[in-house]
Amino acid sequence: MAVDRKLRDKINKSVADGFADQVTFTQDLVRFPSTRRNEHTAQDFMARAMRERGLDLDRFHIDHGAIARHPGGSPISAQHSQAPINVGIHRPRAETGRSLILQGHVDVVPTGPEDMWSTPPFDPVIKNGWMHGRGAGDMKAGVVANLFAFDALRRLGLQPAATLYMQTVVEEESTGNGALMTHLRGYRADAALVPEPMGESLTRANVGVLWFQFEVRGRPVHVAHMGEGANAIDAAYRVVGGLRELEKKWNETVPENQWFAETDHPLNLNVGRIEGGDWASSVPAWCRVDCRISILPGTAAEDAMREVEACLSDLARADPFLANNPPTLTFNGFTAEGYVLAPGSDAEAVLAEIHQQVMGKPLETHAATAYLDSRVYALYDGIPALNYGPLAESIHGVDERVELASVQRITEAIALFIAEWCGVESAEE
Repeated sequence: MAVDRKLRDKINKSVADGFADQVTFTQDLVRFPSTRRNEHTAQDFMARAMRERGLDLDRFHIDHGAIARHPGGSPISAQHSQAPINVGIHRPRAETGRSLILQGHVDVVPTGPEDMWSTPPFDPVIKNGWMHGRGAGDMKAGVVANLFAFDALRRLGLQPAATLYMQTVVEEESTGNGALMTHLRGYRADAALVPEPMGESLTRANVGVLWFQFEVRGRPVHVAHMGEGANAIDAAYRVVGGLRELEKKWNETVPENQWFAETDHPLNLNVGRIEGGDWASSVPAWCRVDCRISILPGTAAEDAMREVEACLSDLARADPFLANNPPTLTFNGFTAEGYVLAPGSDAEAVLAEIHQQVMGKPLETHAATAYLDSRVYALYDGIPALNYGPLAESIHGVDERVELASVQRITEAIALFIAEWCGVESAEE
C-alpha cells in the first residue's frame, strides 16, 4: 500500500491549519475535572461537538444487568460512574470502504495533593511545547485528535466513505465497563483505533487487570494493654507480604510468554489505598486495603481471582491470629483479561505505512503493562484494535503532560488512516 502523496500533503496542511483550534479545544476539555462520577460535563461537551459536526449522536447509560451477564464485565459498586456514553455516527452516502471505531475515554484519575503540582492540575498550561494537566495525556489529547482528524478531512471537502463511530466513554480507569457497553449496544466495525498515549508506537500485547479489596478485623484494646489485643493494620501488612509472594510467583512465568518475555516485571501488585483504625491510642480494630494486580494475556480473570483467594486463604491458615480471623476479600473493579494484537492484519499494515510517511521511521510495537480499552475490540469484537497515540509523561502522576508536536503528528496519522482505511468521498450533498 502506498499513501497518496498529494492527499497526504493536503491532510498535513489541513491538520496544521486546524491545530490552534485543536489545542484550544483540548484545553477546554482538560478543564473539566472528570474524575470518576464527575464526567457528565465532559461528556456533554463532547456530545455538543459531535452534533456540531453533523454526526448522529447515540447517548446511553451503562446497563448494569448487561454488564453483569457478560464475562468481560467488571463489578459495579456505589462508586461506579453514572455518566452517559457518547457514540457519534458518520454514515457515508455510499458504503465503499471499511468501517472504523475511533474511541477514547474522558475519565481521569484523582490528582493527588495539588500542592505537589507545578501548576493547578485542571489549568491546562502550555510550557515549552507541552500541555500540562490531569488527563491532558491520558487521554484527552487523543480524544480530541480523533475529532480533529475527522475535521481535517472535512476542511478538504472530504468525508469517510464508510461508517465511522466516534466513541467517548467513561469507566476506563476503573472497570472498562464503558467500552464494553459500546460492544453490548451493538456497535461493530472492521477495525478500531484508540489513541492512548503510547509514545507514537503500537501496542502489540496488553496485560489484564484485577482490582480487589481485603479487610482485616483486629482486637481493639487500649494501647496500654497492646499485648492483649491484635492490631488489624499490622495484620494487613502480613497479608500484603503474602500477596507479594503471589506477585513474585506470577512474574516467574513471564519468560515463557512470547510478548512479555523482554519486559521487566510486567505483572505489578499495587497497594493503592489503605485505611484503618480510629484512634492513635487504640489498637486498631479494622483495616481495609485496595489493590491492583495484573495478569498475562491468555490468563482467565476467573482463574486469577481464584489464585488471589487461595493466597489469602493459605496465608490466614498459617497465621496465628488470621487463622481465626480471616480477611474478607472483595473484587471491586477491573476483572479484565489481556489481549494480543495478532501481527499481519491489513489495519496494522495501513497504519505502519502511514506512520512511516508521517514520522519518517518504522512503526515500533511494545507490550503494555497498563489496562487499555482496546481489549474490548480485540477480545469480544474480534477485530484489529490499534492502540496508537502521542507522547505523554507523568500520566497518573503529578505534572502530567502531553507533547503538542506529537499530538499534531498523531492527528495527521489518524486522518490519513481514516482516508486509507475507510476511503473518502465528497462531503458535499
